[in-house]
Amino acid sequence: MCGIAGILRVHPLGSEVPPPDVAIPESWLDVLDESIKHRGPDGQGRFRDRATRPDGSVVDVAFVHRRLAIIDLACGQQPMVSERGPYPEKPRNGRVAVVFNGCIYNHRELRKELQSAGHKFVTDHSDTEVLIHGWREWGLEIHRHLDGMYAFSIWDHASAGIYSAVDLVGEKPLYTFSDWPRHTLCAFASTIPALARFQRAFGITPRADTHPMGFSDLLAYGFLSDDGSLGYTPIELVRRVSPRSPIGIFATRGSVRPEPCNPDPARLPAFSVRNSESPEAINAGNVEDILNRAVESRLRSDVPTGCFLSGGIDSSLMSILAKKLIGELQTFCVRMPRLEYDESPIAGLVAKHIGSVHQTLDCHGDPSGDVIQLIRQLGLPFGDSSLLPTHWVSRAARDAIGVAISGDGGDELFGGYERYRAAQLLQRFASFLRMVPSMTRYRRREKSRMTRIGRLVQAAKEGGYPALLMIFPPSELRQLASFPGRKPWEDDPRGDSVSQAMRFDILNYLPGDLLTKVDTASMAVALEVRAPFLATEIVRRSMMTPVSALMPHGERKGLLKAVARKYLPDEIVDRPKMGFSIPIGEWFRTDYGGMKQLLLDTLNSADPFPEDILGIRINRTFIARMVEDHMDRRRDHSQRLYMLLVLAIWSDWLRGLSGTIRN
Repeated sequence: MCGIAGILRVHPLGSEVPPPDVAIPESWLDVLDESIKHRGPDGQGRFRDRATRPDGSVVDVAFVHRRLAIIDLACGQQPMVSERGPYPEKPRNGRVAVVFNGCIYNHRELRKELQSAGHKFVTDHSDTEVLIHGWREWGLEIHRHLDGMYAFSIWDHASAGIYSAVDLVGEKPLYTFSDWPRHTLCAFASTIPALARFQRAFGITPRADTHPMGFSDLLAYGFLSDDGSLGYTPIELVRRVSPRSPIGIFATRGSVRPEPCNPDPARLPAFSVRNSESPEAINAGNVEDILNRAVESRLRSDVPTGCFLSGGIDSSLMSILAKKLIGELQTFCVRMPRLEYDESPIAGLVAKHIGSVHQTLDCHGDPSGDVIQLIRQLGLPFGDSSLLPTHWVSRAARDAIGVAISGDGGDELFGGYERYRAAQLLQRFASFLRMVPSMTRYRRREKSRMTRIGRLVQAAKEGGYPALLMIFPPSELRQLASFPGRKPWEDDPRGDSVSQAMRFDILNYLPGDLLTKVDTASMAVALEVRAPFLATEIVRRSMMTPVSALMPHGERKGLLKAVARKYLPDEIVDRPKMGFSIPIGEWFRTDYGGMKQLLLDTLNSADPFPEDILGIRINRTFIARMVEDHMDRRRDHSQRLYMLLVLAIWSDWLRGLSGTIRN
């Protein structure tokens, strides 16, 4: 994994064309480089080029790269440049340059295929070079050939444009900036802060984009939901590249802007095609072979590799298969300070059973300091507090390994969440549930039965299945900041409720929450985390498999459990799911790690949610009531208070970036 960034600037026909280092000053590249350096401590590089389009306009480009060396340590430096291809008659045969973040897991197979087609490779086994030759051979169809986690940008001198793409489910982030309304410059980067700081260097004050729909969704869920090829971010002029729609940055008639380029919605099958008779469906006869292929490809590395092991089905199964493939295996877990959140004893049992070299890492992070650092690096008010333990286990594991295998994606692709049962109830009893009075007064404990029933009732009234994931449902958002109501989620008659819920999670929760969390937490310490469950083959075939096959007899993750039973005792396989979380509510009450002090100091400061920065007025009386109810244990507002804390931290970061002086 790495950090990437770049700038493309067009000089319209008839305009003055300055020297390249004036058109794109080195100081701009310095800003981008400094903002992504934590993602790549092993090397850095830059690239420049200038091209003239047929209409006479001149285009300048510059790339910046920070390297985390994982594959082909000697030859994988970037930006990687190729001056010419093997076929002069092909349109993409001229100079090509690439910057790339991630890993192409099938690079060995693609290299052989491309060599058979006449391409000459100069590196030993770099996966980056596969992108250059893949672009020459397949052009806009290149993403169809890749199995990997990636965000890359390719400069093609002949077309004087950039092609950018993100992997199938969004494991790796990529954002763009466009100088609207002039449309003479576009930039891209791995992080939002890189583009926000670039705006300031470019002469634009970074501002919050509090568009009612986008910002209300961000506060409701605590993550960015999917909304198209160039998705919303809370920074004006900064947009997110969607996994399902590669973009092109091309100069046309003297202007330039990022636009969808060969969108491919078929990359993820619709749930309506789920068919147990399909040869693509996953079943008991092929699931282990499919998983083995995914794990084997994710173990390809030139640095030490281990596994995160929580003791749950997903991470345990990944560790088992990895141990079979490579022999000696290191596994890592975190010991939580409260028993009901601590899975380390179970993880230890699994490790002993499979024979891994296991480390249990105490939860000795600095919560109050770490949350500030991580939110500033991410550039988002990100509402998932498990970002903290993910960061701590990544930091501890980084001392021993450079690559960690995780179990991310197992719940979404094989039906592991308890809320999928709630989705069935919502579809079956929606009319009845809408008539039940609101039950929010029962929310004393976030995981109590009455709280879960109350959330089900609220979901029926306020948005359907997605409302089960909300931190702030629409009714509370209206009290918080007078946001407009959201259109309720409508069931699609083509599919059953669980299929639709799983698809919502794959398109929204997985990339917006889980994968953003893992990328942020791990890249803060330069650790590469790989998720075999997110192999292209598994994602596509899972989405073409009936729920009844993934969850036989209604058993959550039943198909995976059948494989796990071959290697683990039933008491481990059948253990109730815990989830990777922290007792954030108690930390706010007891001041563990300074979290209570941080919360109160932040929310009680003179102006934690500056209206001149956010563009909206936050109801602080409503917040004060939540704080009081939580501290007195009348209600459990754990995640709501955490969301407000990170919103205030993010607001303060943006205020500092915009140059506003805090009173």
